[in-house]
Amino acid sequence: MLKKALTFCLMAILCFYSLPAHAEVKEDRNWQDETIYFLMIDRFNNGDSKNDQNINVFDPLSFQGGDFQGIIDKLDYLKDLGFTTVMLTPIFKNDDKGYDGYRITDFYKTDEHFGSIKEFKKLVDEVHKRNLKIIIDFPTNQVSAESPLVNEPDKKDWFKEKAAEHVFAIDHNNPDVNKYLIDAAKWWITKTNIDGYLLSNANQSPTQFWNQFSTAVKSIKKNFYLLGDINTKDIKLMKNYQQAGLDGTLDYRLNQPLRDAYSTIDQSLKPVLAIEKENKNNLNSTVMGAFFDNHYMKRYTRDMVKTNQFPGTRWKLALTYLYTQEQIPIVYYGSEIAIDGGNVPDNRKMMNFRTEKELIDYMTMIGRVRQQQPALTKGSMKILYEKDGMIVYKRQYKDKTNIIAINNTGKTQVVKLSSDQININKEEFRGLLNGGVVRAEDGTFKLALERETSEIYNVVDKTGINFMFIAALILIWIVFFAFIFIVKKRGNRK
Repeated sequence: MLKKALTFCLMAILCFYSLPAHAEVKEDRNWQDETIYFLMIDRFNNGDSKNDQNINVFDPLSFQGGDFQGIIDKLDYLKDLGFTTVMLTPIFKNDDKGYDGYRITDFYKTDEHFGSIKEFKKLVDEVHKRNLKIIIDFPTNQVSAESPLVNEPDKKDWFKEKAAEHVFAIDHNNPDVNKYLIDAAKWWITKTNIDGYLLSNANQSPTQFWNQFSTAVKSIKKNFYLLGDINTKDIKLMKNYQQAGLDGTLDYRLNQPLRDAYSTIDQSLKPVLAIEKENKNNLNSTVMGAFFDNHYMKRYTRDMVKTNQFPGTRWKLALTYLYTQEQIPIVYYGSEIAIDGGNVPDNRKMMNFRTEKELIDYMTMIGRVRQQQPALTKGSMKILYEKDGMIVYKRQYKDKTNIIAINNTGKTQVVKLSSDQININKEEFRGLLNGGVVRAEDGTFKLALERETSEIYNVVDKTGINFMFIAALILIWIVFFAFIFIVKKRGNRK
């Protein structure tokens, strides 16, 4: 009886002191909280060989076997990497050359190379079971020349002249074609419960169409996300499409300055910061998409190769900035293993999962930090220091603050920050990537970073000595030795 009582006391003490000092109320997850992994279905993972019809893994312009089941098989991998949303190239039925999904023949069917509608619904369900979201690309500007719609007599005025040899451009001046596309977009939401659309070449469809489209799809699912793929540096055009109903757009204006900033050392971030400031003043920038590369451009790793830099180191610094700036981070598949590639189709190689894990481990860690620190997704952003590749900035949300320091230079950097400069009444920075603690000395924090490294600090009150924890340990040991003493005493009696 005594043994049970002592065991119970010991377990109670351990459980009590393992509880957090306070429980935080978790806020609703908004789109600005997401971290998006963008993949090309045919090039990601082959999970079902039964749908491998007419594939040719040696031809970069042919289907190579990726499918819905292959994505399902890797969902835990993506979740472990820290991603919260999976974004796919078009799922719809394509002609025999439409491996990338952009030669659509039927908006109401999935491509047989990827799997059936039933299998796609299973993918969506598996995504949601893991508390992830899913976005699919819904092109509204063209169809394959082999689409039955092109040859239907009553639909001749749905299309303009050929946009290319294999596709016809859609004419949005016809209200019937607009209705067809909007009805299809609503149907997929109702049928499968997807969470958003990436809208390829959205600027090729007029703003009036997007007003109708946005109103219609959001009547089906209120928090449905519309991300416009508008390849432009015209901020007025981007603003027009946001005002027309698109939640955000891919930020092509930011893309090249971002690539330039982290493809080699000692690069100023002033061009990046100037664009971000302009975005804040003109756009709903927190739901826009920041990215280093996608399926239309050379792989970002190619920039590093050209400058004779080690891709692993470059990607770590780039990801640190991408995951801690104000827009939604979008990572193109294979970036976690620093895949290299030139123009299309060299930038669309089949994913290789048998690779060095160092960059994957880093992405896993920083993805977890982004999810756990609300200031990194919802917070304001203030630059505290910037010079030739060394940058320090603050993200603040309510009473939560993070300080991000990135040393993209060729030597160790030391930056001193005053308490007044930080404007927070805290006394300690705790490193979340590399560990360590920085404490204020005479009201000044001194951040020292070795070359080509970064750190994300959590700003907290000074910890000092945890007397409660020490008292708990002493009590545990007293109980333990009392138990040993009693057991030994009873043994001697026997």
